[in-house]
Parts: sequence; C-alpha cells; structure tokens
Amino acid sequence: MDKDCIKVCVTGAAGNLAYSFIPMLVSGQVFGPRINIHLTLLDVPSKEYALKGLYLELEDGAFPQLKKIEYGTDPKKMFEGCELVLFLGGSSRKPGQERIDLLQTNGAIFKEQGQALNEVGRPDCKCLVVANPCHTNCYILRKNCPKLPNENFHALSRLDHNRALVQVIFFLS
Repeated sequence: MDKDCIKVCVTGAAGNLAYSFIPMLVSGQVFGPRINIHLTLLDVPSKEYALKGLYLELEDGAFPQLKKIEYGTDPKKMFEGCELVLFLGGSSRKPGQERIDLLQTNGAIFKEQGQALNEVGRPDCKCLVVANPCHTNCYILRKNCPKLPNENFHALSRLDHNRALVQVIFFLS
C-alpha cells in the first residue's frame, strides 16, 4: 500500500467479534504500523450507547494508527468514502429459530447495507463478510451493490473450510 491513511468501516461494531478485532486493526496488526486508519463504526440503533462506549475506549487507548473515529447507525453515512468495509454484524440464530428465519433476517440487513453501499460507496471499495451465513450474506450484499465489481466481495469462511476438512479426513480414515 502506498497510502498513509485508509478509511475502514466495521459493521456490528458493538458486538463481541468487533470488540476483539478492532484493537488489532487500529494498532497496526492488520495493515502494518505505517498505515493510519480512519475508522467508522456501524451498528443498529439499539446499540448506539454501546457504540459511544467503544468510541470513548478507542479514544482513551491512544492508538497511534487511529487518526479519526466516527460512529453511527446510518449505513450511508458510515460507508461514504470507505476503502474497506468489514461486515461483522448480523443476526445470530436464536433458540427455536429455523435457518430460513435467520436467512430472512440477515437477508434484510445485507440488502439494506448493499443498497447503501451502492449509493455512497467508492467504486474501489473492498467488502469482507464475516457474519454467518457468510456466503449467502455476501451474495445478497453483492446483488444489492451492482456498482462494485464482483471481485471486491469476499466471504470469510474458515469455519466452513474446517468443517469440510474434518469431513474429508473422516471419509478417508
């Protein structure tokens, strides 16, 4: 990378996964110690108080790579100008809930976020979907954001990889 600062948005920023990941991002462990971060934090309106708390913690942390922080609940505002969006946020499966219910809930989330990204996102923005089911969520996001090329969408599926590997090993033994 030849830039000295990149704008990154993290969705589901008030969740546990983001809480574990964001310090690594802003401390130079992701892009290296020479890349500064302009961080935007996105979550649902019911998590706005937690977002403010995370914002204050990050300010107190005095991370040298963290140059600017914004937080909010409007994807259009948080996605604007981002070079990378990490989609960590999604609804998790609740007791008694069928998989189709989860897909419908997350489908609505990723449809809305895809449309917002299509409207305000940079044409070179990269998207990494972590929220499960990551492949389906990534597909929905991509279909609702035709402005970005397909190669800018990625799903992090190490869990799927590990499950498949165990099946192959079991089959071969």
